[in-house]
Amino acid sequence: MSPYAAGFVRGFRRAIASPGDLAVRVGFFAVILVVMSALWRAALAAHADTIDGYDLRALLWYVFAAQTAVLGVRPRTVEEVGDEIGSGAVAIAMLRPASVVLLRMAIELGEAGARLLGAFPIGAAITWAFVGAPPSGRSLLLAAPVVLVACACNIASQHAFGGIAFWLQDAKSTWFVYQKLVFLPGGMLIPLELLPHALAAPCRLLPFAAMAYVPGRIAAGHLDPTLLVGQLVWLVMLVAAAVAVFALGQRRLEAVGG
Repeated sequence: MSPYAAGFVRGFRRAIASPGDLAVRVGFFAVILVVMSALWRAALAAHADTIDGYDLRALLWYVFAAQTAVLGVRPRTVEEVGDEIGSGAVAIAMLRPASVVLLRMAIELGEAGARLLGAFPIGAAITWAFVGAPPSGRSLLLAAPVVLVACACNIASQHAFGGIAFWLQDAKSTWFVYQKLVFLPGGMLIPLELLPHALAAPCRLLPFAAMAYVPGRIAAGHLDPTLLVGQLVWLVMLVAAAVAVFALGQRRLEAVGG
């Protein structure tokens, strides 16, 4: 087994060994769905039951997938990566033959996969109970792997952002900015179609849309192949960016004797 496959398995086992964490996430998710259901019902009452092509059922299935994709990933990975770089733990890990950043991402993807095995079916059942079946059965089936890819994009992006600690020795402020980018430009809070066009158009081109908007849009019944292609392209680019940032960081450590 490759070190990265072993890392994925390690992360998966670590996540299933903490069922309390999953229970808290699913409970929080249920609260979000209850609140969002009430908010969107009130909003749609004044808009002839649809907003920019979304009815209540599509909106709630969007919220389900977008929230699941974000909740599947540990929220403070950017900060944790920065702390490990600042403490010197990453410098020590770089002495091993395997790529530090790829191994770390594999472990976190394993954790995300374990969380999604619990959160996705439970969240889907809760959403189904609130608003009925998804707009398309195929969209729900496709949403499952799309959510996992969204988690992978998020994990890779957080490592790329966290790598700024090689130069600043800290990534706490970066984590704060990153979180907000996933929330709004990423489409976690609301579908990008509900934003002003001048803002929505560039947001669709940003990598953060691959982390929440794409799975939400798919689950809402919009089986657009360009969404899937764009998400996969961003995954490759984000992984490459994370690897490049850590490679540059390693060179800097070697240059300054860190």
